[in-house]
Amino acid sequence: MSGLRARQKADRHRRIIEAAAALFRDTGYEGAKIETIAAQAEVSVGTIYNYYQNKGDILGAIVSMEVNEVLNAGRGVVANPPANVGDALDTLLGIYIEHSLHYLSKEMWRQAMAISTQLPDSPFGQAYTALDRALTEQIRALIARLQTIGLVRRDIDGQALGELVFNNMNMMFIEFVKRDGARIAELRTAIRRQNRILVAAIAV
Repeated sequence: MSGLRARQKADRHRRIIEAAAALFRDTGYEGAKIETIAAQAEVSVGTIYNYYQNKGDILGAIVSMEVNEVLNAGRGVVANPPANVGDALDTLLGIYIEHSLHYLSKEMWRQAMAISTQLPDSPFGQAYTALDRALTEQIRALIARLQTIGLVRRDIDGQALGELVFNNMNMMFIEFVKRDGARIAELRTAIRRQNRILVAAIAV
């Protein structure tokens, strides 16, 4: 019975997240109502509040799902990176960027960034920061792997380099979500252009 209850709970959670993501994209975060999310997920309003305190918590769960999926995909790149530093970084960062609008619209990203900035010590803010740290750590792990196989200089501070690569990508992503007309291809080109300078300095 416990296994059945766990599956039912996971199914309700999935339906809520999928319904909320679709509604946020279609009507905007501010326009979405908990009651509508519940109706589309085929659960009661009370069930939603059993999982989440407010819409911000639901948005946080969607962001977490987004980031955890790219982290899972990125593990394969870290384990078996391309045999070129620039290609390795581009492949990993490309996973992050290409998947960024799979569940979230730019408006949803703007809302998530605003909440994390305005309420950094809230559960949402802390979770958002933890996700950023996980992405930074995965980039650092890739750099460490590239050092191990002799593609990146061993005298490079991998931790600092990972932070630098993430911070630069994150800044450019923030600018990307500010502008509805900005395209993913343009963002990736800009990131590659800046990373070429970095790669020239760190590659063996």
